[in-house]
Amino acid sequence: MPKVALYNMEGQEVGEIELNDTVFGIEPNEAVVHEMVVMQLAGMRRGTHSTKSRGEVRGGGKKPWRQKGTGRARAGTNRSPLWRKGGIVFGPKPRDYSYSIPRKKRRLALKSVLSAKVKDGALIVLDSLAFDAPKTKGMVKVLDSLKVDTKAAVVTADKNGFVNESARNIPGVKPLVAENINVYDLLKYDRLVITKDAVAKIEEVLA
Repeated sequence: MPKVALYNMEGQEVGEIELNDTVFGIEPNEAVVHEMVVMQLAGMRRGTHSTKSRGEVRGGGKKPWRQKGTGRARAGTNRSPLWRKGGIVFGPKPRDYSYSIPRKKRRLALKSVLSAKVKDGALIVLDSLAFDAPKTKGMVKVLDSLKVDTKAAVVTADKNGFVNESARNIPGVKPLVAENINVYDLLKYDRLVITKDAVAKIEEVLA
C-alpha cells in the first residue's frame, strides 16, 4: 500500500498515512480518463446556439410573383433558404450535449487520476484543515507552508464554509468537498491538498 507524509497546517510533517491500494495505487488508465474528461466537457456545453428556419424568419407571406408567364423560376416565398435573408437549412438548434458512461468506468477514471497524483508526488495530506473565521491570508499561509506554488485543489471531508470562503478568492485554488471531486478538476489543478478525513471518505466510496 502506498504511504505518504502527513502534514499539519504549519507545513510540518507529523507522521505517515497509508493509502488504500485499490484507490491510490492502481495503474492509471489514460483511455478511460480521456473518455471521462470528454464526457464532462460535453456536459458543460450550454447548447443554446440557434438559427432560424424558413418557418421562423419574419416575412415571406406573399408569393413574390405569379407562378407562370414571367420567365423566372417559380417561387412561393422570399424567405426560402435559396434567397438572401432566407431561412437556414439544417442549422443548429438548442440541444443537450450531455451523456453518461458506465459507473465502473467513472470510478476507474477517478482512481486513475488519484493514483497518478500519488505517483507524481502531487498529493499532500493534512491531518486537519479548519479556520475560526473566513481568512484568505490564513489559507495563503497554509499553502505557502506546504510549498504549494502551483494551481491546487483543496479537498475537505464535509462542506466547511470557512475553508471554502478562505480559499475561493485565491487565483488558481479551488475548494472541493470529497463527494464532489471529479476527474476534470483533479487534472486541471496540479496539486491536490486533501485532509485525512477526506481521504477516508473517498476510500469508503471507491474502495
